[in-house]
Amino acid sequence: MQPVDSHLFLVVGAALFSIGLAVVLLKRHAIVVLMGIELMLNAVNINLVAFSQYDPDRLQGQMLSLFVMVVAAAESAIALAIVLQVYRHFRTAQLDELNELNY
Repeated sequence: MQPVDSHLFLVVGAALFSIGLAVVLLKRHAIVVLMGIELMLNAVNINLVAFSQYDPDRLQGQMLSLFVMVVAAAESAIALAIVLQVYRHFRTAQLDELNELNY
């Protein structure tokens, strides 16, 4: 089995990050924006693992990627809880319609 060239991982990571950034910038629904942020974090993980092959220990990139996944899971849980509370109060998850922050 032939090893996959590392620049393909970088291309996939750049494509995923670009798609996630476009989703964050163009979409106005809070859940979809969260999905775009998660896509960008996964693109960073792909790049971390791709660059870790140049590390002589070959473990630091994977460990940092695992840390990013744990932080992303915590971020998702907190963000979804906030979106749920915002939806209960304002009856919408559209970011354009949320223009007041007071109760």
